Amino acid sequence: MPVNIPNNLPAIEILKKENIFVMNQLRASTQDIRPLHVLVLNLMPIKITTETDLIRLLSNNPLQVEIDFLRLETHTSKNTPEEHMMTFYKSFSEVKEDYYDGMIITGAPVEQFAFEEVTYWNEVSAIFDWARMHVTSTLYICWAAQAALYHFYGVNKEELPEKMFGVFRHKIYDNKFPLFRGFDDEFNIPHSRHTAVSRKDIANCPALKVLAESDESGVGIICSRGGREFYLTGHSEYSPNTLHTEYMRDKEKGLPIKLPRNYYRDDNPENPPLVTWKGHANLLFNNWLNYFLYQETPFDKTKISELGEIEQLMDDNI
Repeated sequence: MPVNIPNNLPAIEILKKENIFVMNQLRASTQDIRPLHVLVLNLMPIKITTETDLIRLLSNNPLQVEIDFLRLETHTSKNTPEEHMMTFYKSFSEVKEDYYDGMIITGAPVEQFAFEEVTYWNEVSAIFDWARMHVTSTLYICWAAQAALYHFYGVNKEELPEKMFGVFRHKIYDNKFPLFRGFDDEFNIPHSRHTAVSRKDIANCPALKVLAESDESGVGIICSRGGREFYLTGHSEYSPNTLHTEYMRDKEKGLPIKLPRNYYRDDNPENPPLVTWKGHANLLFNNWLNYFLYQETPFDKTKISELGEIEQLMDDNI
């Protein structure tokens, strides 16, 4: 899929070397089709890495996708140059009158704070509410998933005795659900977090449906409103070396960190990681774009505010 991203975004050259088809805005404007419009609220500290990871996954589809990056107005990134943020990111004030086929809200390194103690909690909560009226389907990842579950349904997070760190096998509860078209019975997801949501708390909320779960890492994927919202507790978007980078970073800082589980070949950090999640990660994003954006968004995006819960029509032949 040609991914339409801002001219000169650093991710362009990285992805071209991987033979991933990206398209700048000038070329995209000559194609007489309406692209899917996706907004990314990037809360991760190293913005450029996350941009590249997400664009890599959004590229594996025959549809054209146009991506906007969103920054917070109540928080200044310490790890990404201000010039980059001002050049490639929009503020909420600039997009709040717009409508999007899809939105992705990433994790953030604030999970050990109470939600209300996060300095930008009021702004991000307002964005959550705005997305329900302006976006067809939203992916909440890691901390954003926990934050949205708390904001919408009162499901709080729990502190884990040690960091959930590694790659974990998940089972699917409904293999006919469109998000899992083409999936095997089980699939892997990387996790890197200090907190979790309780299976019991989710079960007590009829509006939430657990789609995938791991015996080791717990609930993996939840949905609400028929797929208008997905909550991903892990990081399917992670590149092969992300967990290694986090492991070495924490070791160098003297933090209590164990070897990421099910990650290195022979559990030896001198060996390269064994990548077991990339194929299903591509399918996950591909299916989200197709079944929950392309097939659900009205051509006139202003009609998104009138959408209700997505009704899933199953086709046994697919």
